[in-house]
Amino acid sequence: MNRAWEHFKTITKHRHAVIRNCWHAGIFLQGLGHDLSKYSPSEFIPGALHYQGTRSPNEGEREDYGFSYAWMHHKGRNKHHFEYWTDYDPVTRKMSPVKMPVRYVKEMFCDRVAASKIYMGENYDDGAPLAYFMKAKATRMIHPETSDLIEKLLKMLRDKGEKKTFAYIRRLKKY
Repeated sequence: MNRAWEHFKTITKHRHAVIRNCWHAGIFLQGLGHDLSKYSPSEFIPGALHYQGTRSPNEGEREDYGFSYAWMHHKGRNKHHFEYWTDYDPVTRKMSPVKMPVRYVKEMFCDRVAASKIYMGENYDDGAPLAYFMKAKATRMIHPETSDLIEKLLKMLRDKGEKKTFAYIRRLKKY
């Protein structure tokens, strides 16, 4: 198996799935720029070296180094990741989560659904993205309103399906 080729196919398949989801969410132009940094050497090379096909290569890189160079690069350049939205709080003097703009929460939803479908394949169901989100909820550093909104959307997906959830997301202007 050529890991670089397989990694390229996986990230491209994922990116195209997110673009389709962004179309349904009413943010198509934003979706066109989704995850372009994954093709940069800083992300692509570690991704190819740690490619497994069933989970993010960042997990393999974390196992090797204790953290992921590629993820550190990625989260700092892609606003649809809640990890991007942290800043120094001058009052507490600690890093704190910042509320995400709705347009990036929409893209985060599109990303989470596409990733679940890519990595789970035929085992995917509309409850899978929520289950993945809930697994780490207690330890996640995310703004409470952002967390509540993405959880609401993922629950809607589980309970009402994609068509109704994307229709709701298209109309969503603020929290």
